[in-house]
Amino acid sequence: MYLEVFADNPFGTNCWLLSKEDSNEAVVVDPGFSPEAVHSMLRTAGKTPVAVLATHGHFDHVGSADVFCGDSLPLHIHEADALALSDPGAWGAGWDTPAIPVKDVRTFEGGDVLNVAGLSLEVAHTPGHTPGSCCFIAGDFVFSGDLVFKGAIGRSDLPNSDPAAMDTSLRKFLTWPDPLEVYPGHGPVTTVGKERLTNPFLVRL
Repeated sequence: MYLEVFADNPFGTNCWLLSKEDSNEAVVVDPGFSPEAVHSMLRTAGKTPVAVLATHGHFDHVGSADVFCGDSLPLHIHEADALALSDPGAWGAGWDTPAIPVKDVRTFEGGDVLNVAGLSLEVAHTPGHTPGSCCFIAGDFVFSGDLVFKGAIGRSDLPNSDPAAMDTSLRKFLTWPDPLEVYPGHGPVTTVGKERLTNPFLVRL
């Protein structure tokens, strides 16, 4: 499996690049910044992006999606967060950010399976941080977005956040197997088991 991360940005947002080892097609998760730098990483690895996924609609995760996707790449995002791309004010995050006019937006729901670049990623709808926050599960790892980080969790105090929904989503996270590797939206890689035992925001649940 080819897996790289680009996090050289003011928010430390992880943009994940994923591909099967024997394929030149790749998936990009959360293109928030520096689209040319991410494209350069893919070219160096001999990979061509064929799809872009967003764990949620915050600007630090999708802010460069329009430039990165250009005229041809589709952006997949949960239907509840799609409004963040066209009218972030109406979406209600409470941040003054510009629209992100991606040409090809494709929405999904929880329980969907995204078959892209020869990979199958199961969508787990995990609202709370935003209405459409999602995790993507692929075999023995999960892209957790801003649900769970190493030793922390995502905020649920924003105007369109929901603390009760966040707790429900965190409880869903705790049903996943301990060995599952967690590739978060910010910070280092961890596992469900490590967070179950040591994350103070999960121990309380």
